[in-house]
Amino acid sequence: MNETVRLGVDVGGTFTDVVLATDRGLTTAKVPSTVPQHEGVLDGISVALDAADTDPADVGQFRHATTVATNALLEGTGAETALVTTEGFADALAIGRQDRPSLYDQRAERPDPLVPAERRYEVDERATTEGIERDIDTEEIRALAESIEAEAVAVAFLHAYAHPENERTAAETLRTELDVPVSASHEVLGEFREYERTATTVADAVLTPVIDDYVGRLVAGATERGLPAPRIMQSNGGITDAETVRDNAVTTALSGPAAGVVGASAFEPDGVDGLITFDMGGTSSDVSLVREGSVERTTEADVGSRPVRVPMVDVETVGAGGGSIAWVDAGGALRVGPQSAGAEPGPACYGKGGTDPTVTDAALVLGYLGADTTLGEDLTLDVDAATDALAALAEEAALDGPVEAAHGVYEVANAAMTRAIRSVTVERGHDPREFALAAFGGAGPMHAAALADGLDVSTVVVPRASGVLSARGLLAADERHDAARTYRAELGTVDPDAVRDVLADLESTVLADTSDPTAATVTFRADCRYAGQSYELGVGLEEFDRASVAARFHAVHDQARGYKLPEQSVELVTLRATATVSHEMPTARHHAEGDPVSGRREARFDSPRETPVLDWGALGSGHSRSGPAIVEGGESTVVVPPAWRLTVDDQGTLTMEEDR
Repeated sequence: MNETVRLGVDVGGTFTDVVLATDRGLTTAKVPSTVPQHEGVLDGISVALDAADTDPADVGQFRHATTVATNALLEGTGAETALVTTEGFADALAIGRQDRPSLYDQRAERPDPLVPAERRYEVDERATTEGIERDIDTEEIRALAESIEAEAVAVAFLHAYAHPENERTAAETLRTELDVPVSASHEVLGEFREYERTATTVADAVLTPVIDDYVGRLVAGATERGLPAPRIMQSNGGITDAETVRDNAVTTALSGPAAGVVGASAFEPDGVDGLITFDMGGTSSDVSLVREGSVERTTEADVGSRPVRVPMVDVETVGAGGGSIAWVDAGGALRVGPQSAGAEPGPACYGKGGTDPTVTDAALVLGYLGADTTLGEDLTLDVDAATDALAALAEEAALDGPVEAAHGVYEVANAAMTRAIRSVTVERGHDPREFALAAFGGAGPMHAAALADGLDVSTVVVPRASGVLSARGLLAADERHDAARTYRAELGTVDPDAVRDVLADLESTVLADTSDPTAATVTFRADCRYAGQSYELGVGLEEFDRASVAARFHAVHDQARGYKLPEQSVELVTLRATATVSHEMPTARHHAEGDPVSGRREARFDSPRETPVLDWGALGSGHSRSGPAIVEGGESTVVVPPAWRLTVDDQGTLTMEEDR
């Protein structure tokens, strides 16, 4: 085993991406994703190891990001779960909140609860914020266990975040009586708000058997091949060991998108406020922010329109990827996604039997991709099939032929992605013109300059191996562990020593989870709000001081909401601690060889243009040229439009800037 040999594998909806880092540089592989996912993971590893002539026994680290949990929540394929809750609260999971995200959509429907009514059970117990009001009867729990038929159980009692004694007793009794995993809300999410805490606990229970089975199969397959056990990416952008994930399944709810944002954070250029990260794969596009090298995170994300209140990278996702299907709605308007052609049969141009027009087919007809462009595992493209699919779309949409239809598909997809970028910038008080755009994923660099044009962003960064940057980002991810506790008090009168005691307890919790507490750094945050508000904003804590926390909250509120109320009382709501053990992104020394111009083809921008096709591997450090140009790098393609200039640095990173 060699610790300098590091392996990262990220599973997407269409492709599974592999990056192998050795002292000789980076080796990448892209293979079709499979069901079950672990088979494609192990296949991709074999391809990368063979290409690098590396023995599995030499691999020192194996890191992995998976969409197993995400898919299980979105598709409803998780474990059959029972919910045990306080008497009178069994329907809280179905009632939810009164917010209506699609206010004017008459067809909008809430998703069904993950636990149906017949598997929701009530018990006679009660806690308040002050303490236990009515003790639980363990005999009632034992009798209840006899009637539960489920693959997992969630236990969520009223106010268990503050006083978990009854919930702890119930969970321990059920674990003794039942041979299934039991998730207790005070262990999953020690925060107030009954609906969100219950929903998150249910999600953990639904996912636990799924993740346990998947990780177990992957560990067994890795061991059989002489590889180390994988360490898994969590939704918070941090790595942890396989056993921790098996015990905390809900922390992987957004494992996949987090890895790419972490990888992109290493490429933030000087002179900007931060990065807008743009990851466009085969099924969807993910957008996030990086500021001062720090990934933006949230604790208020939804997965499949259900709240999952664990720390996670703050990602906005839209159903527009390379494989997204273009279609015409009832009003005759051209639409793209969220339906995807996936890996099988894939876009029409894959030649695997698909006939629906996709974004990838549009890129091929526009000349951004060519018939000789390879997309992972030597997949070649069928121009005639793409043209036929778009011709049929053009006829249905009353457009003038396949080229106009391709332009329409490209622009509609770009509009959806632009809206996602505005939602993480303009809608949160950030000016996108002050940021650079980091593009990655198999399809992201084809659309990046067009998106930047529409947002007045003047700099686009495309890292080397951008098509597999999520896999590369795994190699740079820190080990990360989070803990939180609701602590509600008026900031102006709270006892600082009591707050410090809670922070000390949280610090002990997160350090106990790390692989090396002596190498860990612990940071703290506080969620605060103005008195009377129903939402909180987080502020960093270096040392708890009431005046400095208030000042920071006023400033954060002013940026996020556009105003501040310095005379208004501030409430402390939740305290948080995070332990990190840092890791560095492996360097990718770029060796340029050969003639950078590998060919020419007609590409359509404002008009058809004869466009040079460049080999990314032959672009030396310092290479610079004006667009139009197309750069092909094996796992991704970069489109440099007219009025943009391309430069290359010594790691092979491409920077596109407006050519003034």
